[in-house]
Parts: sequence; structure tokens; C-alpha cells
Amino acid sequence: MLTHHHEQHRSARVGWLRAAVLGANDGIVSTASLIAGFAAAGAERHAILLAGIAGLVSGALSMAAGEYVSVSSQADTEDADLALERHALATAPQDELEELTEIYRQRGLEATLARRVAEQLTAHDALGAHARDEIGITQELRARPLQAALASAAAFASGAALPLLVSVIASRDRLLAAVLACSLIALAALGAAAARAGGAPMLRGAVRVVFWSALAMAATAWIGRLFGS
Repeated sequence: MLTHHHEQHRSARVGWLRAAVLGANDGIVSTASLIAGFAAAGAERHAILLAGIAGLVSGALSMAAGEYVSVSSQADTEDADLALERHALATAPQDELEELTEIYRQRGLEATLARRVAEQLTAHDALGAHARDEIGITQELRARPLQAALASAAAFASGAALPLLVSVIASRDRLLAAVLACSLIALAALGAAAARAGGAPMLRGAVRVVFWSALAMAATAWIGRLFGS
């Protein structure tokens, strides 16, 4: 009787998980710190909200632009490598076959089997085989600048919306404490969830995020109080 054995590897999540966590974390920390600085300086609610909205918009656009430029550079490099490989396959197919054979032999295949595998994969999709096994480029993990930019902007905006919403709801005299408390709770949950998804201890992930985020918020609140007074 045949049984299906399926393992769920967490390494496949690393790319999108890192981008989502980084974006949401930045959104919460940046906006909460900005609001904390203005609130500690004694600014009126409309000024605090204006600062928070400006932080959300500018941060989301900055994240999108930075991610687009970064991933575009990666995409350009991948395209250049694929063009180089395409040219090599057209001008020196036998050398490329030997190169692929050697790659499989070094990975543990017996020489004859390595040759057969290289020949069959070359016949099926030569460029795909070299891209995957020589360069390390797969279709699933190809750089997608626009997708990365939109995902980063959405993650940042989602995170930034939390402290901004709290600053709308909370009373003026409790605004600073409410924003800091809610933001740190959300950051702890985010750190724990990211750690769980990545297979790491949840407590360590939560503490790590909360510590550095609290430090950033405390610093901006202190600066706001110093210059506000």
C-alpha cells in the first residue's frame, strides 16, 4: 500500500515572511514613535494625527520605493545571468553539458548517472536546468519588483494603522500610554507569530521585537518631551 509522505519545510516561507514582518514591524514602530514624540511634546490631537498620517503615507511609499529599487537590481542581475547562460548554451552546448554533469557528480551522483541526468534535463529544458542548478534561480523565487513593492507598502500601512487608530480613540491625557501599550502588545504578537511560522521559540521572538521597539519609542518620546518643554 502506497502512502504519501509530505513534509512542510519552513524555509519556503522565509522570503515573504521576512518582508511581511519587516514591513508591519516598521509600520508600527515608526508611526508609534512619531506619535509618541508629538504626544510627549504636548502637541494637540490634530497635530498628532497629522503626524501619524504623514508617517503612514511617507513610510509606506518609502518602503515601496526602496523595495522596488532593491528587487529591481536583483532582477537585473538575474536577467543578465540568464542571458549569459542562454548565450553559452547557444555557442558551446557541449561545454555546458559537461558543466551540468560535473555539478550533479559533485552532489553525489555516480559519473554515468550524472551524465544521463544532465542529458535528460538538457533535452527537457536546458536553460531551466542551468538556471536552477548552476546559478540558483528558480521561477518560483524570481525577483518580482512590483509585487515586492506593493507587499512592503501594504505591510507597512497595516502596521502603521494600529497606533494611528489608537490615537484617534484614546483620550488626550491617556493617548501616549495607550499608543505605547497597544503598539508593544501588537509587536509582541507579531514577533511571536513570526517566530512560530519560522520554527523558532515564540517567547524569544516576542522579547526581541519588544525590546528594540520599546527602546525606539522611548527615545522619541524623550526627545519630544525635551524639545517640547
